[in-house]
Formats: sequence, structure tokens, C-alpha cells
Amino acid sequence: MAGPSTRLRVIRLYKELHRLGRDYPDENYDFHGKLRRMFEKNRNLTDPEEIDKALKLGEYIKNETLALYSLRKYRHLKRNYPSDKSSS
Repeated sequence: MAGPSTRLRVIRLYKELHRLGRDYPDENYDFHGKLRRMFEKNRNLTDPEEIDKALKLGEYIKNETLALYSLRKYRHLKRNYPSDKSSS
């Protein structure tokens, strides 16, 4: 059975992913719906290894989403500040 610290880790991960989903660039993707379904699907896990595996997948998704946002910000800055190679 999962302990209280595991429960807190799961809740914290869900909240972080939910906050990240607010800025998800594709409105048609239904980030929050997929997030909720994924957590509900794993709701009844009791094996600590399976819980840890699901938490690692969630952390991976969080890191990939953060990388997507960083790339989006970088591309926006690059468009607004074009390189000035023509004047050299």
C-alpha cells in the first residue's frame, strides 16, 4: 500500500502538471482531460514499483512539457530579435 508521502508526491505532481497545462499551446489537445484520465487510470495502483513507475512517467511528461515551453519562448524571442548578420 502507498504511504502518505507517496500520496503527497502524487498530489504535488498532479498540481504541477495541471498548472503547466494552462499554457499548453494546442487547444485541441485537451491536456487537462488527458491528465485527469491518466491519473484516474492509475488510481487503484497498490504495488510500490508500479506507483514509482507511474510517478516517473509523470515527471518525464512534466519535464518534456517544460522543454516545450522553453523552446516556444526561444522561438518567439528569435523571431522578435532577428540576427543582424547582413550588416557585418
